[in-house]
Amino acid sequence: MSDVNKVVLAYSGGLDTSVIVRWLQDNYQCEVVTFTADIGQGEEVEPARAKAKALGVKEIYIDDLREEFVRDFVFPMFRANTIYEGEYLLGTSIARPLIAKRLIEIANETGADTISHGATGKGNDQVRFELGAYALKPGIKVIAPWREWDMTSRETLMAYCKTHDIPVDFSSAKKKSPYSMDANLLHISYEGGILENPWAEAEEDMWRWSVSPEAAPDAPTYIELDFARGDITAIDGVAMSPATVLETLNKVGGANGIGRDDIVENRYVGMKSRGCYETPGGTIMLKAHRAIESLTLDREVAHLKDELMPRYANMIYNGYWWSPERKMLQAAIDDSQQVVNGKVRLKLYKGNVIIAGRQSADSLFDESIATFEEDAGAYNQKDAEGFIKLNALRMRIAANKGRSPL
Repeated sequence: MSDVNKVVLAYSGGLDTSVIVRWLQDNYQCEVVTFTADIGQGEEVEPARAKAKALGVKEIYIDDLREEFVRDFVFPMFRANTIYEGEYLLGTSIARPLIAKRLIEIANETGADTISHGATGKGNDQVRFELGAYALKPGIKVIAPWREWDMTSRETLMAYCKTHDIPVDFSSAKKKSPYSMDANLLHISYEGGILENPWAEAEEDMWRWSVSPEAAPDAPTYIELDFARGDITAIDGVAMSPATVLETLNKVGGANGIGRDDIVENRYVGMKSRGCYETPGGTIMLKAHRAIESLTLDREVAHLKDELMPRYANMIYNGYWWSPERKMLQAAIDDSQQVVNGKVRLKLYKGNVIIAGRQSADSLFDESIATFEEDAGAYNQKDAEGFIKLNALRMRIAANKGRSPL
């Protein structure tokens, strides 16, 4: 008799998770609760309800989490100008702590003692889901079927469906994209297929959210973004919710060939992985946020943020969103954003995001001091002589002691 009574499964309604429902029922003789999250993946999530019912599931959760996703996860991450290994805007990584949170909430609501997910034993997502779950409910049990069963391919999954009378559209399953894809409001990712050869160029018809830079309009598109405490609150003067901001920037960015990236990244489990990403809205957000910060942040605060950012990015990539160190660092980041207010004007052109202007009532830019023209005594240039000599003092002393740098 299994010690698992009820399992909450992160359920997409696709081939893998449909197999997992039946596999859990058969192998653990347990009740399965399905949870499907709408975080802006661009596909209908409601059909998952009928699929779950056909598998005998009684408790079915389908939640629209788009606003929460952007407001409470994407926006806080972008306040830190977060980017992993110099390129990856963490589109998949930042969605996982929200899904883990909701899995635990549903487990508490339904009395479930276990959660389950469809992440493989080779990837990062298993770590992210489970670290989040354990942080939020230390005694929760976790079942990761890909670490237990002996099925290793789409063909073996479809054979299991036929053997166990699992309702799956086999024609559509066979026509599925050759890539392993993940999408939400922040990005869409592609792995597998020809991308497993790092020398192979991604096929043009793979990309779904953006035109190629070559095919983008020949005339630039200008947009203006309003910032309040580090978050975008309006586009071209129109106030928008967080999710609507990102949706809008994805459309205008994709139309201008913005946001494509091809990366070989270091997974937390140790292997290198090649993936392609489309993050049009996020690419625009990062450039604009850095522009408004350049005007409003103190120099040392800005530099300290830049030094801490790689640590913060690693926390998110490796699944430590719910850790005390991320929470502590977030408090410091958010405190710095109190003055990050104003407007940024951008020119979008053939894959490029170009700063065309920035302004803020909290600006630290003082034209009377920075000017190359007459400054009416606002800055005494003679002060620089002592400043330079004091900063050179240790090097002068060392050189006088024979410690020449040559």
